[in-house]
Amino acid sequence: MEQTKRFPKDFLFGGATAANQIEGAYKEGGKGLSIADMMPVGKDRFTIMRRDDFNWDLSEADYFFPNRKAIDFYHTYREDIKLFAEMGFKCYRMSIAWSRIFPRGDEKEPNKEGMEFYHNVFDECLKHGIEPVVTISHYEIPLAIVKEYGGWKNKVVIDLFCKFADVVLTNFSDKVKYWMTFNEINSAYHFPPIGQGISFLEAKEDMTVLMQSFHNQFVASSYAVKRAHEIRKDSQVGCMVLYAPMYSYDSHPENQLAILKLNQEFNQFCADVQVTGKYPYYTKAMFKQMGIDKLDITDEELNVLKENTVDYVGFSYYMSTTKSVTNKELELITGNILAGAKNPFLEVSEWGWEIDPIGLRIACNQLYDRYEKPLFIAENGLGAADILTEDLSVEDDYRIDYLKKHLCAIYEAIEDGVKIMGYTAWGCIDLVSASTGEMSKRYGMIYVDLNDQLEGTGKRYKKKSFNWYSQVIKTAGENILN
Repeated sequence: MEQTKRFPKDFLFGGATAANQIEGAYKEGGKGLSIADMMPVGKDRFTIMRRDDFNWDLSEADYFFPNRKAIDFYHTYREDIKLFAEMGFKCYRMSIAWSRIFPRGDEKEPNKEGMEFYHNVFDECLKHGIEPVVTISHYEIPLAIVKEYGGWKNKVVIDLFCKFADVVLTNFSDKVKYWMTFNEINSAYHFPPIGQGISFLEAKEDMTVLMQSFHNQFVASSYAVKRAHEIRKDSQVGCMVLYAPMYSYDSHPENQLAILKLNQEFNQFCADVQVTGKYPYYTKAMFKQMGIDKLDITDEELNVLKENTVDYVGFSYYMSTTKSVTNKELELITGNILAGAKNPFLEVSEWGWEIDPIGLRIACNQLYDRYEKPLFIAENGLGAADILTEDLSVEDDYRIDYLKKHLCAIYEAIEDGVKIMGYTAWGCIDLVSASTGEMSKRYGMIYVDLNDQLEGTGKRYKKKSFNWYSQVIKTAGENILN
């Protein structure tokens, strides 16, 4: 008799968001400005931020800044968490806005109103039986840290972050067991402003700035791991990377070698340091290729890295990428800050992101083979232009199809022997897109009635995927696996 297929009993199904993309209330509760509050709306958002003269001083007269209002989770969190509970969430991956705890980032004491807000959010989650999975820093650096200290290239920011992390861990660890340190830390390779607070010009002129910033973040992350374990013995702290399996366009040895090197640089380096506690063997060659002589690294910092490695590997997966160094005439495709050759075997989303469920199974196997640490799929989802019907619903069968195929790939990875802790679908509720600042690029299973200018009622409506996902969780995947 064939055995019924189910996800493991302790598998953490849920959804994921980020503070800067949902909270809004950018002037309320003592919050300070963050870099996310200075990011404009529109498909040219990243183009603007790539300009050599970009300096975080864009004018309200010239630009609209959607993260400042977002979907107003700051005031609607009870209603939203209740909807998450109705979907059956076992966990909710969220983040803490650094600038809500320390408005400038360098105050002596934390902001009491900010602390109270997160206490209330965690209490609301726990009331509904939802385990918070909390990212300490998710593309949200206090603006003052960037403007006055230069972002993560400055070692002073290590101390500022450690103070922030210490406050957060000390005050919330009785309510939070699962943590992640930096969201998609390796994304800075392609977009350093939002992850490190340094400009494209700085990184372009001297890669030492980028890599020094990474090192400083590694040290800060290790400190957070150390404190979390000191404060609560069963704390689980993970790193979090943007992972995109890389395919060679053909079997040409030069392309195969290029893929090996690109994998080391983008997919592996940041996780290698945080998981193993040391710089990998290829670091010297990679730095030489980047024109880097040396970084400011102390023996004490190396010891901190060695003694405080992460407990699990969190990662986001949206797409794979295909590369060729031998053929420059191939059609290119972009998505999730990555660019590569168009893969003729894959379909693309409305925003041009290639859809590759098997790539997620590959990603799980590659990561577990390399690290043998539990994995947590912290982000995965489909951005689409949903239409709210007259009966106030959304027929998002395309999202259901996307999520089903990716969840089946995860199950197959588990069958392969990979240990996977959980899965949190990205944008479980519609939010401001990180890449474009749009609301019209919707990921959620809950529709939020706001347009790209954040005009609308703000009311929440269940999409078709809402009830579908609730059945997935209720049946531990039986409804899609059998």
